[in-house]
Amino acid sequence: MKTFLARIALVLFCSYGGWWIGMTSFTSIPAAGAGAALGALGALGAVLLEVSLRSTHVKAIIAGAVGAIIGLIIANLFTYSFLAFRADKHPVSLLLCLLINAAFGYLGLALGAQKGEELEVSGWSMLGTKESEGRTDKILDTSVIIDGRISDVCETGFVEGTLIIPQFILRELTSIADSADSLKRNRGRRGLDILKKLQKQTSIEVKIIEQDFPKIKEVDAKLVALAKQMNARVITNDFNLNKVAEIQGVGVLSINQLATSVKPLVLPGEIMKVYIQREGKEPGQGVAYLDDGTMVVVENGKRYQGKDIDVAVTSVLQTTAGRMIFTVVKGENPGTAFPVSQQQRI
Repeated sequence: MKTFLARIALVLFCSYGGWWIGMTSFTSIPAAGAGAALGALGALGAVLLEVSLRSTHVKAIIAGAVGAIIGLIIANLFTYSFLAFRADKHPVSLLLCLLINAAFGYLGLALGAQKGEELEVSGWSMLGTKESEGRTDKILDTSVIIDGRISDVCETGFVEGTLIIPQFILRELTSIADSADSLKRNRGRRGLDILKKLQKQTSIEVKIIEQDFPKIKEVDAKLVALAKQMNARVITNDFNLNKVAEIQGVGVLSINQLATSVKPLVLPGEIMKVYIQREGKEPGQGVAYLDDGTMVVVENGKRYQGKDIDVAVTSVLQTTAGRMIFTVVKGENPGTAFPVSQQQRI
């Protein structure tokens, strides 16, 4: 509402300014009316420019301003040389100079704004648009919002900068929350609850933006395009989005990789106590789980099912899905209970 009133005030002020100039300079009502109309048109043009710049990246704005300045300098150098040979300063000559300035200024503005996004030079740091500053912004994917662990990570203070939630991500979450499938509906509602929780946290800023890419249909592709435009990173648990973003030079933060990296480290030969919960896939194997969900495969451990035993770590297998620990019962030597395929992978 305040913005709307400010725009109305600008139009009224410019209209009055144009009317006053017309009345003062020409002392006629038609001239004053024309001045008021020109003032109002100028104000409306400024309002339209302000609205269009809201969705424009700061690089494009700065590059456009620099381009316009360069264009005006070139135009004035040319027109100064032209007027030097015109002692009479005929109005037609002045009008021609004005048109040249307008043409070169607009050309510089358009080219600068168009090419501004393609510039990746260290000189931007002089204007306060360092790449490292943009990198503090994080764009949240639908998968990481539904996952919910991002809220706990933010509470610890390990995530800096601003969390960006695009409107197309909100629409996708809303669509999932309205799904006829109960599982999807619960996941979508959980995601909306996580967003509310994030907004209530004081340790980090959450910003919802309107930026969209109507020509791009896939949500993942929109996320990558937005991250490239904002020079931000994407937080996601989607393996495919992770790879696509990295291929296109977009930084990615994965909550799954973070959780895997902070799991307790175990080394071959280390002794641990585990509870054998069930039988493994191979004959004689027993399977246990650590508190963080890591699977522990115990060679010849089936006979201890339902009991706590001490085991010795033989090897650790790290995969994209998580970590698996292979062990033997303490005091026993590793046998050949593991299939050849697993021994080769280890």
